[in-house]
Amino acid sequence: MLKKRIGLMLAWMGVAALVAGAFRYAPEVISVSTSVDGRELPIYCVDTEEPKIALSFDAAWGNEDTQKILEILEKNDVKVTFFMTGGWVEAYPDDVKAIQAAGHDLGNHSENHKNMSQLSDEEKTSELMSVHNKVKELTGVDMQLFRPPYGDYDNDVVLNATANGYYTIQWSVDSLDWKDYGVDAIVETVCEHKALGNGAIILCHNGAKYTAEALDTLITTLKSKGYEFVPISQLIYKDNYHMDHTGKQISDN
Repeated sequence: MLKKRIGLMLAWMGVAALVAGAFRYAPEVISVSTSVDGRELPIYCVDTEEPKIALSFDAAWGNEDTQKILEILEKNDVKVTFFMTGGWVEAYPDDVKAIQAAGHDLGNHSENHKNMSQLSDEEKTSELMSVHNKVKELTGVDMQLFRPPYGDYDNDVVLNATANGYYTIQWSVDSLDWKDYGVDAIVETVCEHKALGNGAIILCHNGAKYTAEALDTLITTLKSKGYEFVPISQLIYKDNYHMDHTGKQISDN
């Protein structure tokens, strides 16, 4: 009887381990250090001599302007990164497919848009991998870019994302489009931002009131300044790098 109970217990533990392990995804071992003076930092921008910048959109709620945004991006031959929540992916699967088909990055914005620093390690993993698996099923894409909701992170959030095969991405230029100040305000905020420069990552939102309307002018103005748009996956270094105290990613090559 005792042997039977032990056998059942070991079998249960094995199943539990498989279930827990199923959440983990590591297409590549991310072995670089993101630590600076004991702090784990996400990537805010990239140190590069090339005039490359990345435009990103957080997709968590509305969807009224996604098609218009995609049309403007195609017209201007610009590739960007969309960070999507699990709810948005479920609600708008055709748009997820359209974003991927257009050649844009698909990024993870968590399942439920919670403050990740307030969750347990298991909950953090679930928030990441629930969306990961939905997008994988829809598009075949294994996402590797994660933006924490509200920009909220601590050491554990960054380390958990790394353990799950993700680079944690913030931004250096905030468009403030969610404040609904208007088209001119969005363009001026981004194009005159003190942090705008080579390697900048720009934050926008789909579903914000004036973003789609401002997008064409925003792109043409930044191009006139000599910048080239690339998706975040093509801007960041994947290995052989370190971080400075501002969250700038610096190549070691």
